[in-house]
Order: sequence, then C-alpha cells, then structure tokens
Amino acid sequence: MINEKLATMIDHTMLRPDTREEDIKKLCKEAIEYGFATVCVNPCYVPMAKHLLQDSDIGITTVIGFPLGAMITGMKALEAKDAVENGATDVDMVINIGALKDKKYDFVRDDIKAVVHAVKDRAIVKVIIETSLLTDGEKQKACLLAKEAGADFVKTSTGFLGGGAIRDDIVLMRKTVGDTMGVKASGGIKTKEDAEALIRAGANRIGASASVDIAKGKSQGAIINAEH
Repeated sequence: MINEKLATMIDHTMLRPDTREEDIKKLCKEAIEYGFATVCVNPCYVPMAKHLLQDSDIGITTVIGFPLGAMITGMKALEAKDAVENGATDVDMVINIGALKDKKYDFVRDDIKAVVHAVKDRAIVKVIIETSLLTDGEKQKACLLAKEAGADFVKTSTGFLGGGAIRDDIVLMRKTVGDTMGVKASGGIKTKEDAEALIRAGANRIGASASVDIAKGKSQGAIINAEH
C-alpha cells in the first residue's frame, strides 16, 4: 500500500555519477506510479525528464553547483537559468561552504541571490547548506543568509560529502527560518520511519533515492536518530 500523503512530500532522487538514461526512465516511471512531488536529476537529464513527465503533474528538481558548491557565482546562475529553460521546476543549489566558514557572509548571500534572480518566478530555489560540515552556529547563519537572499527552502545535505539528515538539524533549521521557508531533509533517508521522524521535526520536503521503499512503508534498517 502506498502512503500517498508522504509520497507527495518526496523528491525522488537519482544523482549518481554513473546514472544512465535507463535509470532516468525508471525514476520517472516510479514518480508517476507513486505520485512523488518531483524527480531530482542532474542538469543534463532535465530535458529527458521533461519529455518523460510531460503528461503528469510531477515536477523536476535539478542540482546547481553540485556537490561541492565551489563553482563561481556566475556559472551557478547560468546553470540554474539553463536548467529552468530546459524544464526544471526546482533548483537545489549548494552554498560556498568555505566562504561561509571564512565569514564572507556578503559573498555567500550574493551567491544564493544570483541563483534566485536567475530563476525568479519560474522555479523554487532550495539552498543546500551541507550540515555535516558545519557547526550549529554556521548552520543558523547559512539558513539566515538563504532567507535574506530570497530562497524558498533550506536543505540539509548533498549526500555526497558524509553525514545526512538528522532530527536535531531539522529542528534547528526550522527554528531559524520560521514558517516562511521550506526545510528539505536529504541524505541517508531510507525508510518511512526516517522520513516521518524528520517531518515531525519540521521538514516539509524529503529528498531520497529510497523513495519507493519509503512510500511503500518498508521499515527495516531505519538509520535516522528520531529522538535526540
């Protein structure tokens, strides 16, 4: 049995470097079958996903400056603009993590703002802050900078640099941005219990490659710490 409500909160994700066209076809077919919010694919697969999903209401998320966040600002903006012109409805951009740690806050804000302006009124912008690399203070600052820049969501992780979504980070991020922004949990989410714990903590979007298992309610191997 499919948990339809939970499925509508999931970005069904396929970002592996060895992803092939057959993987994208399967991803899009599953997204339609289970009713996921979006598929999340690398930019080169956005046109293909748009074609495969043209008769559905499934959105298309892509990633910008992924996974390191160290791309120059102009290229992030160009990548986002191109992705939206190709059919993306959501863009998940990675902040410049080193700049944040160096307290170059104007740079980090302007980096985000450039992407926001590049897709203004055409796509949702989610800002990946890579929580596993940050102190709590840095997480709060990154969320505030994303809010100041006009982004729509803050997001925990790329899933490529270690760590992932945990309850404490979601609680902190939600408290920091309030109710005016979305919070996306991603990284290491494997089961329905994982997803539901993070939603209770304040997430309103889940990014996962194990989306089918989550929607079907498979519960073995839950790894999210839901209690502390």
